[in-house]
Amino acid sequence: MKIASFDVDAQKGFTPLCPGELPVPEGDAIVPALNQLATRAQLRIGSKDAHSPRAAWVVDSHAQMLQPLPLANADLTWVSHCVPGTPGFELLEGLPAPLDYDYFVWKGVEPDLHPYGACYHDLAEKRSTGVIEFLRHNAVDHILVGGLALDYCVKTTALQLRRAGFAVTVYLPACRAIARNTADAACTAMREQGITLASSLDELDSALATETQG
Repeated sequence: MKIASFDVDAQKGFTPLCPGELPVPEGDAIVPALNQLATRAQLRIGSKDAHSPRAAWVVDSHAQMLQPLPLANADLTWVSHCVPGTPGFELLEGLPAPLDYDYFVWKGVEPDLHPYGACYHDLAEKRSTGVIEFLRHNAVDHILVGGLALDYCVKTTALQLRRAGFAVTVYLPACRAIARNTADAACTAMREQGITLASSLDELDSALATETQG
C-alpha cells in the first residue's frame, strides 16, 4: 500500500497568529501532528489559499461573512485572508517550504475564485489542480489528511479525494475547526462517504494496519 499525506492550507492566516484574517482556534498547534502523518507516508502533498486582496468575495468585517453570493465559483463572503506577500499566506513554522513537498497546490488565485477543496479550482469540480492525477500517476492508495480548517477546506478536500477513489483518513489531531457545529456536520458527512476519522495515533495506525492486512 502506498500512502501520501496531505497538509491542507496549514497557513498562518487560519490561526491566531493573524487575528484579522480567519483565526481558527489553536490552528497554529497542528504542525507536530502533520509531521507525524508525513512519517507514515511515502509522498507529502500540500496546499495553500492564494487570494487577491480585491477578490469579489471580500468583505470588510467578520460580521459580514458567510453571506451567500451569486457567483459561480465563490459561494460565500469572507474577510480577506492568505494574500501572497503577507504573513497570513505563509505556511506554519515547522512545515516544509512549498517546493520541498512532492506536490503543491495554490488555489483561489483568480479574484472570482474561492474553492475550498484542493483538488479543483472551481466549485463545480471541473478544473483539476492536478493533484488527483499526480496521486494516480504515483499509484497512491491511501491519503492521510490534516490541515485548516476541518469544517471547510479539509472536509472538501477529503471528500474530493474519496470520490476520486482513494482510501482517505482524516487525522483529527492534525486539524482544527472554525466552529463546533460545522465541525460535527463535516465529520458526519465524511463518515457517510467512507472516510476514516482517527482521533489518536493508535487509531491511525490501527486503520492503516487493517487496510494493509485487507
